[in-house]
Amino acid sequence: MPKITFINLPEEKKQTLIAAMRKEFSRVPLYDASISNIVKSANIPRGSFYQYFEDKEDAFFFLLNDLVIHIRNNFIILLKKYDGDLFPTMIEFYQHIIMEEEDVHFLKNAFLNMTYKIELSFSKIFRGQEHSGNLSDFLTNLNMNNLNISNQKELFHLLQIVFTITLRNVVEKFAKDLSNQEALANYKMEMNLLKSGLIRKDS
Repeated sequence: MPKITFINLPEEKKQTLIAAMRKEFSRVPLYDASISNIVKSANIPRGSFYQYFEDKEDAFFFLLNDLVIHIRNNFIILLKKYDGDLFPTMIEFYQHIIMEEEDVHFLKNAFLNMTYKIELSFSKIFRGQEHSGNLSDFLTNLNMNNLNISNQKELFHLLQIVFTITLRNVVEKFAKDLSNQEALANYKMEMNLLKSGLIRKDS
């Protein structure tokens, strides 16, 4: 988390530093990123960076967690749009992720250099964060009547499955440089298999 000195920066200086960090983490993955490039782009002394963040990982996860909050807010908006229906919500949500333009290179570097900590940050899209009401806003808007689950434990595992499928499809889209159309078709197929179940029903 950023230090209090960063929080207290004038907004213009804060946004300049954020833009410099986003530029560097969009250029290369976290562990190849250079603090020298960040401070040069932000036009601040190198020592100032450490007054604001512990290290480059601290700065990266500040940006990532901020982006996750934004993505999660959009997810809740989509859930409301589809009256709590999880599957059409996920289809449009996936479209938004792969068609993101402003942060596409930042996201690509994050997804293609996934660590447990990065995955944990992305998982907050579904499970929420301590300061955002955890699952409460999600559960309030989710229609569970059309889901074949009987309790919140099963819901948790369903969301884990949906998250894993979504994450793998995003990684595959970037890793294989799939077109948006092909990536979306693959995702729809997998979500439809999940929705319909994998056991053939007797006719």
